[in-house]
Amino acid sequence: MEQNKITIERDKKVALVANGNKKHDLVEWAKCNKVLLSHHTLYATGTTGALLEQELGFPIHKLEGGSQARDQQIGAKIVDGEIDFLIFFWDPIRSISHDSDIKAILRMAVIWNIPIACNRATADFMISSPLMDEEYDRLLPEYSEYRNRTTREVVSD
Repeated sequence: MEQNKITIERDKKVALVANGNKKHDLVEWAKCNKVLLSHHTLYATGTTGALLEQELGFPIHKLEGGSQARDQQIGAKIVDGEIDFLIFFWDPIRSISHDSDIKAILRMAVIWNIPIACNRATADFMISSPLMDEEYDRLLPEYSEYRNRTTREVVSD
């Protein structure tokens, strides 16, 4: 499969997302990394965005709240190239009604080859990487051949 090269700028577009009981963890992580996050463009959902804005003291682009609206907006921004980096603190132990939506966001991030951190340790490693503050050429598979397959070809897979 062919690959396309997409340059991610020095200042990243970062989505900060957390499920209900993980919001506190995400806000605490962001406070510890305030300086590193300060020059990036940050996106979050309504409640999380308001908490982050209050704690960090700089603007956060707030998306609609609610699990379905949030998940659809984050997924659309990933596909449109408006998100370069996803930090998504979710609780893998607690079963929630929109588990399939969580998996959809994670799947979207993998398909579009953007970095994902789902816990504090991974987020710490990623935010402190030298790549976080420089341009990066992200490789994206060319999916047009896959999308143009006929129904018969898809069924036989």
